[in-house]
Amino acid sequence: MTQYSATMPAPLDTAPEASLQSRLRRAERMNKLKYGALILPLAIFLMLTFVWPIAALLKRSVDNPEIITAFPQTSALLRGWNGQALPDDGVFAAFAGEMAQIKGTPVLAAAAKRLNMEVPGFRSLMMRTVRATPLEAGASAREVLIDADPRWGETATWQLLARNASPYTMRYLLASLDHKVNEQGKVVATSPEEAIFVDVLLRTFGMSFVVTVVCLLLGFPLAYFIATRPVKTANVLLMAVLLPFWTSILVRVAAWIVLLQSQGLVNQALMHLGITDHPLQLVFNSTGVYIAMVHILLPFMILPLYSVMKGISPVYMRAALSLGCPPFRSFWKIYFPQTLPGIGAGGLLVFILCMGYYITPSLLGSPNEQMASYFVAFYTNQTINWGMAAALSAILFVATLLLYAIYTRLVGSQNMAARAR
Repeated sequence: MTQYSATMPAPLDTAPEASLQSRLRRAERMNKLKYGALILPLAIFLMLTFVWPIAALLKRSVDNPEIITAFPQTSALLRGWNGQALPDDGVFAAFAGEMAQIKGTPVLAAAAKRLNMEVPGFRSLMMRTVRATPLEAGASAREVLIDADPRWGETATWQLLARNASPYTMRYLLASLDHKVNEQGKVVATSPEEAIFVDVLLRTFGMSFVVTVVCLLLGFPLAYFIATRPVKTANVLLMAVLLPFWTSILVRVAAWIVLLQSQGLVNQALMHLGITDHPLQLVFNSTGVYIAMVHILLPFMILPLYSVMKGISPVYMRAALSLGCPPFRSFWKIYFPQTLPGIGAGGLLVFILCMGYYITPSLLGSPNEQMASYFVAFYTNQTINWGMAAALSAILFVATLLLYAIYTRLVGSQNMAARAR
C-alpha cells in the first residue's frame, strides 16, 4: 500500500504587489498635488476678483453697522425693550452718555445720516441733542433729552433706534422692492409717491427682454448666413461682426446721437426718401436707446449662434429634403432644434449684459428710460448710500442666477432627451 503525502502550496509573496500599490497611490497623490498647485493661482484669482466682491456686495446690502457702532450699550438695552411705552431711565442714561462720548466724531455723523435716511429730520434731532451733553452731575437724562427735543418723549423715536439696534437690516432690500418696516415692526408697502423701484426693475427687465428678442431676430439669420458660407467668406463676415468691439461704447453711443438727432443723417435720409416730411424724434427716448443697445449687443448674440450652427452637419437637411420634406419644415424640424443651445446662450448673455447697462440709457434716453444701473450709480456716486446700491445690485445678481439656472435646466433636459433618442 503506497502512501501519498499531500504537499501544501507555498504561500505567495505579496510584498512586491503591496509595494507596487503603495507606489501607485503615492504617484496618484503627487499628481493631484501638482494639479492642485497649477489650479491654485487661478482659484485665488477668482476668489479675490469674483467670489469675494460678490460676497461683500451681498453683505453690504444687509449691513447696518452705524447705530450699533455709535451706541453699543443703548442698542443692547433696546433689544430687550418691548416697544410699547418709553424706555426706562437706564436707556436714557446710556444714550446720553454715549452721545457725549462720540460728540464731534465721524461716528455720530454716520449714525445721524443713517437714521435720517428712514426719518427725514432725524439728523437735526441728533445734532440738537448732542449739544445738551454731557449731562451735569445729578441731572436726569430723561428730562435733559426731552427738554433738548420733545421727540425723545415719543415712542416712535425710540422704536426707530430699536429697529436699527442690530448689525444687519432688511431695510435696503425692502426699500429696493418698494416696501418698508412700519413703527409696529410689520413689512408694509411704501406710499405710491415713494414707490419707484419696482417700476424701475420691471422697466429694466422689459427693456432687456425687448433688446434680446430684437438681437435674436436680427442675429439668427445673419449667423446662419455666415455659418453656411465658405471659410474665407465666413472669416471676412466674422471680422465685420467683431469690428465694433474695437470701438469704445462711449464713442458708439456718441455716434448714434449724431446720427439720430433732428438734423442727423437718419432723419435727413428719411425726409429725402419721402418717408416723412419732418424730423422724427429718434434720440433721447426709448427708440434711440433700443437702436444703440441692439447695435452694441448684437455681436454677443451672433457669436454663440454661429459657434453652434457651425457644428451642425448639413447632411441632416439634405437627408430630410431627399426624403420629400419641404424646405421650411425641414429647417424647423431638423435644423432649428439643434440651434437651441446657441439661442439660449446668446439670449442669456445679451439679457444679462443689458440689465447692467448704464451709459447707453443715460446718454440716449430720457428719465423714463433709466434702468436699475442708473440708480446704482446714483446711490454710489452722489448720495453715497452703499446699502441701497448694494441692494439693487443684489436683486440684479439674483435675477442673473435665476436665468442661469433656467438655462442650465433647459439645456440639461435637451441633452437627456437627445441621449434617450
